[in-house]
Amino acid sequence: MKEQVKLFEGKMVKRIEGLKGELASIRVGRANASVLDKVNVDYYGTATPIQQVAAVSVQEGKILVIQPWDKSLIRAIEKAIQASDIGINPTNDGTVLRLQFPPLTEERRREVSKQARKYGEEAKVSVRSVRRDANEKFKQMKKASEITEDDQKNGEEQIQKLTDKYCKEIDSIIAAKEKEIMEL
Repeated sequence: MKEQVKLFEGKMVKRIEGLKGELASIRVGRANASVLDKVNVDYYGTATPIQQVAAVSVQEGKILVIQPWDKSLIRAIEKAIQASDIGINPTNDGTVLRLQFPPLTEERRREVSKQARKYGEEAKVSVRSVRRDANEKFKQMKKASEITEDDQKNGEEQIQKLTDKYCKEIDSIIAAKEKEIMEL
């Protein structure tokens, strides 16, 4: 029974790690290399993450510098960034690309904050779906006489406590991200 609870808790933790990754990719006015995580460049016919074909560094807090290891890729990287949804056009000086992160307007901050809340709600739904799967598993185990009714209730209570714990953690992660977005 304990291993079942641990298994489902691991799934909940993975959901929270996924949320953290999504929130890291949200652009909040300061340069952050993780905004490029979902941008792939065509590297000899293969979609490859920018971080695997170029050095990415932050300059002065508001500028992201992308220096491809293969200079012939600079145009492909530039096109990939323009085609992505990060909303910044790179400047190309022939050897490096620079992404200038403009400060966010109040309206844009509210939109970004709303996006963060949406990610949080999706993560909560995902955690609750893990709870549902766990409860179904416990019911199946009870029906197959692998566990007692008390074990089933105990397992469901443990899963509910974990669900509450991780939903609160999601709320605190989102609150911290909203604070970061609105204070810039």
